[in-house]
Amino acid sequence: MESNVSKPPASSREGAVQPERRSFEERVRAWEGEWLWSLATPSYPARRPSPEDDSVVRTPFQRDRDRIAHSKAFRRLKHKTQVFIAPEGDHFRTRLTHTLETCFIARTVARALGLNEDLTEAIGLGHDLGHPPFGHIGEEALDRALKERGGDGFRHNEHSLRVVEVLEREGRGLNLTDQVRDGILNHTGSGKPSTLEGRIVRLVDRVAYINHDIDDAVRAGILVEKDLPAAEIAMLGPTGSLRIDALVRDIVERSREAGDVVQSEEMGGAMLRLRKFMFQNVYLGTDARSEHDRVHRTLIALLDHYLADPDLIPGDGEPLQKVTDYVAGMTDRFSIRMFRRIALPEESKL
Repeated sequence: MESNVSKPPASSREGAVQPERRSFEERVRAWEGEWLWSLATPSYPARRPSPEDDSVVRTPFQRDRDRIAHSKAFRRLKHKTQVFIAPEGDHFRTRLTHTLETCFIARTVARALGLNEDLTEAIGLGHDLGHPPFGHIGEEALDRALKERGGDGFRHNEHSLRVVEVLEREGRGLNLTDQVRDGILNHTGSGKPSTLEGRIVRLVDRVAYINHDIDDAVRAGILVEKDLPAAEIAMLGPTGSLRIDALVRDIVERSREAGDVVQSEEMGGAMLRLRKFMFQNVYLGTDARSEHDRVHRTLIALLDHYLADPDLIPGDGEPLQKVTDYVAGMTDRFSIRMFRRIALPEESKL
């Protein structure tokens, strides 16, 4: 039985245009050349500490993203404090959920501006890999304890870079691209990311944690809605989602005009005042300070225990750095368990 669908003449079929034969890289380069902002970071060529062949199905920044997402340090983020230590409740943020929320907001900004989403995502996923246990209090306590023991202190952005360059893959590192490593290092601190995508993550990191941490602080009963600065809330919005949306729209509008990732003076100022309020009342406030001595005591005990016998932990190298790497990599619950084993050895046997 013949088909009702008519076939084109043989001569027409023979002269038909053949399917797209360009390689994945060629197609990505062509798409980026047409659609990305001229200030965006192109996906090619990849610049890595150790050169390697590119993937035929993923951009270099996609590979970086996947290496970060499959790393041990990334998985540990689910058991590291964002603000509240061992919170009683299933809906409080962890360092992992903060990382994902930051990543998604940053990718929204990158897409709206026509910047490289893959690079933005990779930096967003990797920016907090080096955070120690116990959130802001833990970083402050570890910094102080290391300085007291002759070290240079502790900054989580620098340790995040150390994680991806040195500590992952049993000391081989992840061999990430220069742009991703730059974004991870400079997402906070005095340095400025060299790419606009890195600058998005640096700014959006604050947008995310300020607003999400307000939500958690209200849920925990540390703040009530009326405690929040009235003028700033009136300007940015009464809910976290509205504030984030307002800040994102402001970043997109102002950045296109400026040729850089920026905020308006009004919106940026309001956000910084909210951040100051959160540090005074939540991150380093009375309730957080009540945990400070416990956190400091825990981290000091761990540091001194392993410094007394560095062979208790795997790896080689200078003892203080080796112990710092080990303690900073701990999750909250693991560090508490190890502290109890050290401080209460008989109880740990029960």
